[in-house]
Amino acid sequence: MSSARKLTLFQLNDSHGYLEPHHELFWSGDHAECRMAGGYARVASLMEETSQVTPALAFDCGDTFHGTYLPVKSRGRAMLPIANALAFDAMTAHWEFAYGPAGFRSLAKELNYPVLAINCYEMATGELAYSPFTILERGGLLVGVIGIASSIVDKVMPHQFSDGLRFTSGSDELPGYIKQLQEERVDLIIAISHLGFPQDMKLAGEVRGVDIWLSGHTHNRLCRPEYVNGAAMIQSGCHGSFLGRIDLEVEGGRVNIQSHKLALVNMDVASNPDAEELIEREIQPHRDFLNEVVGGTRTCLNRNTVMESTMDNFLLQSLIDLTGAEVAFSNGWRFGAPIPVGPVVVNDLYNIIPMNPPVSRVLLKGREIWSMMEENLERTFSSDPTQQMGGYVKRCMGLNLYFKMENPPNTRIQELFIQGHRLQPDRMYTAAFVTEQGVPLKYGTERLDLEVRAVEAMERFLAKGAVKADLMGSIVAV
Repeated sequence: MSSARKLTLFQLNDSHGYLEPHHELFWSGDHAECRMAGGYARVASLMEETSQVTPALAFDCGDTFHGTYLPVKSRGRAMLPIANALAFDAMTAHWEFAYGPAGFRSLAKELNYPVLAINCYEMATGELAYSPFTILERGGLLVGVIGIASSIVDKVMPHQFSDGLRFTSGSDELPGYIKQLQEERVDLIIAISHLGFPQDMKLAGEVRGVDIWLSGHTHNRLCRPEYVNGAAMIQSGCHGSFLGRIDLEVEGGRVNIQSHKLALVNMDVASNPDAEELIEREIQPHRDFLNEVVGGTRTCLNRNTVMESTMDNFLLQSLIDLTGAEVAFSNGWRFGAPIPVGPVVVNDLYNIIPMNPPVSRVLLKGREIWSMMEENLERTFSSDPTQQMGGYVKRCMGLNLYFKMENPPNTRIQELFIQGHRLQPDRMYTAAFVTEQGVPLKYGTERLDLEVRAVEAMERFLAKGAVKADLMGSIVAV
């Protein structure tokens, strides 16, 4: 008789507060298509269906409590009953820090499962802000789970996200916690991480001892595990449109992957009625407001392209139309479900920029624009994954930039034009932007936050007619 013990693992990453089904973008040959997908009630159904017949563990790799109107308006609190109902066994974090260290700590205390992070420290004491690992028992197996939070929170995110905290890559800490779990004689070790797929692959290649690596942050749709240094690594899309599943057996000290599935959470999946009721309770008071039609689009607006996106072109058009600036910038965010051709509702605008920050203006010297873009290109395409601190390429309008992706830092840009004219290093340019991720604080003078916020700016632009925001070739790799 076999002594193999079976276990199923579920992974949700980068769901960004998308509680209900929404449009998701899928590539099909030479074009993209939008189809309905996702919804926490369907995710709950998929997990519950399996957990009733086989031992299972479920993990959340972060970017859950931020990304749409409701979680941001409630500072994450609207997500608590739904997240607890899904009965995750542990999570790690990134955008959860948007509510400040104290705000996220308050949310974490109300979760029925631990937040894990080996790389997030209290600066005042030098102590870890969260538990580094947990040990779970399921199906006769002892499972050690290590959490690694996003390492970029104190480097490129707004400063209030990390006030009093320090984040590391986790590379120095990981070996010690693996050793500690091995001494506890666990049967397998799982890492739940929000470093990003390239960073996770690098770290997993440097440190042996993890059996299963659940990666988040970069929205990869991995249809099969990648194997590195003895670890099987997966990542499972974004927006709750996908659920990662691994079925494994442990026998004689060996962990054997039986199967992996990147499950599409489509409309054929039945909704869990209890989860549906919890979601409706949170959303219903806001539904009329969020469903108000405020305009239309002739372009499918999405963020699924690295250099430039139609969704951000619409946002930047709105900023330039409002301010008359020569150039506009926003961060290369990955989150934001696509908006198909047709009506645009209020909810769509908050999906684009759920923080709804003020529109800002700044004066930038030409040489500052050049330096800012070189910095951003390095943080997107660095040959060292630990230096990749995106997002995608900074979203720009009013400029044309041509660059060599393969070049070393600070040597990538070949040509840069503003409004069709070659950039003048000492000339001052007027720029509009949203958030300090769009134009970091160290750049520019006469920085000013306007009274108009991003959502209102987009509503004003929509009032002038249907949006056309096709790709313009603003950023081109040559």
